[in-house]
Amino acid sequence: MKIEKDTVVTLRYKVADAKGKLIEESREPMVYLHGGYANTLPKIEAALDGRMAGYEVTLHLQPADAFGLRDESLARSIPKLEFPPGIKVGGQLQGRNEDGSEQVFTVMKIKGDTVLLDGNHPLAGRELRFGLKVTGVRAATAEEIQHRHVHGAHGHHH
Repeated sequence: MKIEKDTVVTLRYKVADAKGKLIEESREPMVYLHGGYANTLPKIEAALDGRMAGYEVTLHLQPADAFGLRDESLARSIPKLEFPPGIKVGGQLQGRNEDGSEQVFTVMKIKGDTVLLDGNHPLAGRELRFGLKVTGVRAATAEEIQHRHVHGAHGHHH
């Protein structure tokens, strides 16, 4: 079966930086609903469209096509007193950005009585290489299409 709109794609992936240094490798297969549902990066969908199980590709993506450009307005310094005890570097907190919408911030550094937060995706601003191998393709169920995501193993559970 070919990958097309409303198919469920199972794949293995590796993400490396522009020089080829491995950043992340899938332990479990990634499973997503193909066809413009924002379940993976648009350039990945475009590269896999029309392909079948067994297809392998390495994509070189610029920051704008991967996790976006860095937005320095999402980097913040907040007094440590405003945080609960036990805050640690690498921890993530839910907050609000400048326009009031919810944003996840990562604790980047604790310097004296100041906590440095960053609301950018950890890979924002980086050129990346995605190594992809399609291991399965199937038709999506009506419920998956209605809910706009995959259900079951490695998918979403309600």
